[in-house]
Amino acid sequence: MKYALIEQHLGQYSVVLMCRVLSVSRAGFYKWRRQPMSSRELRREQVESRVVDLYGEFRARYGAPRLARELNAKGIKCSVNYVAGIMRAQGIKARNGKGFHYSDHSLAMNNVAENLLRRRFNATAPNEKWVTDITYIWVKEKWLYLATVMDLYSRRIVGWALDRTMTEKLAMDAMEMALKQRRAKPGLIVHSDRGVQFRSNRYLRLLETHGCRPSMSRQGNCWDNAVMESFYSRLKVELIYAENYASVDRLKSDMFEYIEVFYNRTRRHSTLGYVSPVDYERKYA
Repeated sequence: MKYALIEQHLGQYSVVLMCRVLSVSRAGFYKWRRQPMSSRELRREQVESRVVDLYGEFRARYGAPRLARELNAKGIKCSVNYVAGIMRAQGIKARNGKGFHYSDHSLAMNNVAENLLRRRFNATAPNEKWVTDITYIWVKEKWLYLATVMDLYSRRIVGWALDRTMTEKLAMDAMEMALKQRRAKPGLIVHSDRGVQFRSNRYLRLLETHGCRPSMSRQGNCWDNAVMESFYSRLKVELIYAENYASVDRLKSDMFEYIEVFYNRTRRHSTLGYVSPVDYERKYA
């Protein structure tokens, strides 16, 4: 359970960071420590998880009426209104019918930024250049999506988020984590591809608020963000392919350990003279 994992690592990491990474509230964690969940709260959490799973499985094509039918067919008794309430709380809705409108970060190639990075993947100090991207991970017959933010000076992962849907919120959660953990100075270059998540008005406003300069790869050119692609290759070889995950919760737990404990603090990086990203930054400080 996520709360139990947080409790296990108290003293090693802040509660704020762990709650953000595992997508739970601090209030919920402290409440859990004080008293066990009621049967009603437990049922709500279980149904909520199944609704989000099915929503992703059907690729956002099903609204509350069809999702409720699917759940009842699987033996999970619930009403359309109950499912609709969960969907509102999760900020998800079906993309079929009149209720769906393309938002300001839809398919048109709007808000494309110039490629400021130009494959110059070295930096002279922390928080000069960051790169960010999203990758897919197959778990238990469904896709999960991992967004990460890397500081090119030390190759340290400074922000990340894992979710069942690949939305602008996923990209923003990872970036907000990075901005809260680091002292980003005006002029910081933040490079990504041209995905709709990185071209949304909300995401770009977040960068602008912190004085960051957006940079984007040329269309269809993955080598413009090669360092991030390299990280994903290592992560999948060293973690994902070796485990063949069947549990989302276990993946989240192991992802936390891989990024925050192993990759950032232990793994020796050839580009850094075979020291870890955290040790490399410590030398700079």
